[in-house]
Amino acid sequence: MPLPLLIAPSLLASNLLNIEQDIRACEAGGADLLHYDVMDGHFVPPITFGADFVTMMKGLTTLPIDVHLMVTNPDHQVELFADAGADWISVHAEVTPHLHRTLDRIKQRRCKSGVVLNPVTPLEYAFEAAESCDFILLMSVNPGYGGQAFIPSFLQRCERLRTWLDAQGLSHVEIEVDGGIKVENAKRVIEAGANILVSGSGVFGGNVAERINALRG
Repeated sequence: MPLPLLIAPSLLASNLLNIEQDIRACEAGGADLLHYDVMDGHFVPPITFGADFVTMMKGLTTLPIDVHLMVTNPDHQVELFADAGADWISVHAEVTPHLHRTLDRIKQRRCKSGVVLNPVTPLEYAFEAAESCDFILLMSVNPGYGGQAFIPSFLQRCERLRTWLDAQGLSHVEIEVDGGIKVENAKRVIEAGANILVSGSGVFGGNVAERINALRG
């Protein structure tokens, strides 16, 4: 049975001075998740949001909050963001030396757990961690700045991952994609096996409801 298609607007591209309005637009447009990028200025160049912002959002919406930890020491942040109200938490394989343990800690906090791979990180990292994951996030740009162009090689990586998961009896593990997702490439990404589309400027660069509907095809 195919996994449901989920649209996760990336709040990094929203109007942070009027974020409640943008969250309401996401709700009205049928978004499934709100994607929240946490960057530390070390693992990736920019510095973005903290846990207090998640607490604030939990008071504004019932949509699940998908926290993507782009930080050097994610183990130091899991409990902080879980306690703040995160519903999904993902950590990068590149900076998580005890990955299974970290994923288990996320699940112990009753959050969905995910591992993230940068565009050139071998898929084998995901293979080894898949049984501890609810979802696997494949970056389709190099993490950090918003507005980057989609890397086409993502499609082959995604197809390979989806095929492997299905063959291993792990069809329930979802594949999330983040980076350069727009109406023009959404169909190809879905056909490659991803079922969770993170989109920033692809959603907030125009009428939010229209763009969410267009991403669904």
